[in-house]
Amino acid sequence: MATKTTTAPFKADHVGSLLRPENLKKARKDYQDGKLSAEALREVENKEIAHIVDKQIEVGLELVSDGEFRRRFWHTDFLEHLNGIEGYVPEVGYIFHGDEETERYNVRNNGKISFNPNHPFLQDFKEFHEIVDGRAVAKQTIPSPNQLFNVGIRDTNIYPDIEDYANDIIQAYRDALQAFYDAGVRYLQFDDVYIAGLSSPDIPFNDGEFSREFLIDLARRVVNGVLEDKPEDLVVTTHLCRGNYRSNWAFEGSYDLIAPTLFAKEKVNGFFLEYDDERSGGFKPLEHIPNGGARVVLGLFTSKSGELEDKDVIKSRVEEAAKYVPLEQLCLSPQCGFASTHHGNKLTEEDQWNKLKYIVETAKEILG
Repeated sequence: MATKTTTAPFKADHVGSLLRPENLKKARKDYQDGKLSAEALREVENKEIAHIVDKQIEVGLELVSDGEFRRRFWHTDFLEHLNGIEGYVPEVGYIFHGDEETERYNVRNNGKISFNPNHPFLQDFKEFHEIVDGRAVAKQTIPSPNQLFNVGIRDTNIYPDIEDYANDIIQAYRDALQAFYDAGVRYLQFDDVYIAGLSSPDIPFNDGEFSREFLIDLARRVVNGVLEDKPEDLVVTTHLCRGNYRSNWAFEGSYDLIAPTLFAKEKVNGFFLEYDDERSGGFKPLEHIPNGGARVVLGLFTSKSGELEDKDVIKSRVEEAAKYVPLEQLCLSPQCGFASTHHGNKLTEEDQWNKLKYIVETAKEILG
């Protein structure tokens, strides 16, 4: 059974990840310590996923995610199961604002890249889809193909030519999209810190080998290459993020530099954009999004704290954004997930559900 949708992204949406409950954290630790079998861990995961599916529906969302409950990190768990990519522990993690170092884990290229037809995310989705059972649209999130262009991932001995590297990534993701589609996915999201970084004053996680202009155009070509000939009823969105780790962030910068290329020409059905603080700049770059084209999901609510935003401020900001994008193309969401890694952001589960419910209520009032 496939999830059918022609309306995603929704007027009230969310990025995907949710805070891991203590029961799940304990089960995962027990599994790592050899005290719990893989089957028993799976049972706990399915139980907790069923609970959050119910909660998402309860707060009024039309889409549900699995909270990324089977993952440690938003990106590495997917990428390391591609052929030609492996996970490893580097000497240093990513450095976030205030010199906070993330947990040390990353991926690197160790062979020719292709999609693994036995990728575990496919079975994960099938089980999640059964739990949802048609009560809402089941949303699948995966890291953008562009995440593989961060410095230190490509092995230049295997791929001396970045274009060859890009072509294999495109094909791997084309195969991934088809495999997810066959598994029942109709709403898929690319999470992309890399593209947001291309609009930062100093491009993060980059060695300067290529110009900003080349990298922006390459990012466009990669995503559009993946989406070429995708099934018509598969909705694909891009979520742009500037880092989300234990309520901290990695970099800042408006969308000005990437908008003329990526907002104007990336062939996705929607953009999830961070707009929860001044780090994201203004709304003017939205003028590059074609009228009647991609939906713009304004991340005006922060996932980094439990405090509820002032509704009048949200209304005025939506009115400002509507100067550049027709109101009917606008949606609302948190700026990021609540737990991009297993650590989670610094708020409670109650805070999380209150915020999602508040977003649903606010979207109905402002956007209809």
